[in-house]
Amino acid sequence: MSGEGSTEQQDARPGHDVPDSRGRTGLQRTGRDLDGNPAVRVTDVEVVSDGWHVLRRTTFDYRGRDGAWVTHTRETYDRGNGATVLLYDPAARTLLLTRQFRLPAYVNGHPDGMLVEAAAGLLDGDAPEEAIRREAAEELGVRVGDLRHLFDLFMSPGSVTERVHFYAAEYRPGEIVGGGGVAEEGEEIEPVVVGYDEALAMVADGRIVDGKTVILLQWAALNLF
Repeated sequence: MSGEGSTEQQDARPGHDVPDSRGRTGLQRTGRDLDGNPAVRVTDVEVVSDGWHVLRRTTFDYRGRDGAWVTHTRETYDRGNGATVLLYDPAARTLLLTRQFRLPAYVNGHPDGMLVEAAAGLLDGDAPEEAIRREAAEELGVRVGDLRHLFDLFMSPGSVTERVHFYAAEYRPGEIVGGGGVAEEGEEIEPVVVGYDEALAMVADGRIVDGKTVILLQWAALNLF
């Protein structure tokens, strides 16, 4: 009996049948009921890693242009959706950005891992506008007024499920209070005020290499300044 119980316990997968470290179950169901593309049939979903975010291995059949069905396996990283905002002072022609350490960039060749970026964060269950107001306050001490929604983009659709909601908003330097990030989450964020022309130069010479920030600066080049 003890042997059978041990086998059943081994077969139970965190995030599948038993709660993972964050109390979640049923994570293997994501994608199984999708029917928007008749050329795709999901046959199996497996949770590979159930840390703070979720890594899944999905097996699916795909019908090519020749009509033949071929089985594929792909891994997707699910960290939820996010939002970002370009904060700008139209009178001074300045942008309020952040500087913070990014380990993935550091281990992939960035000299020191200190990236200059637009304020951003995960939605964490909030509506996009609420989330980016929260992030702007936490990271930069800015109470955002009117938000302009720009577009929603998949930033790395080959492997990451995240869709980022892009916004722009004016800020007033004299109203900045607090910021710096959430210490309990290990955040240490430095505010950086950059002139618009200088920001474009930083993209050109490699001082700004964050994708979402470059996209926002290109939008500003076409629509703001």
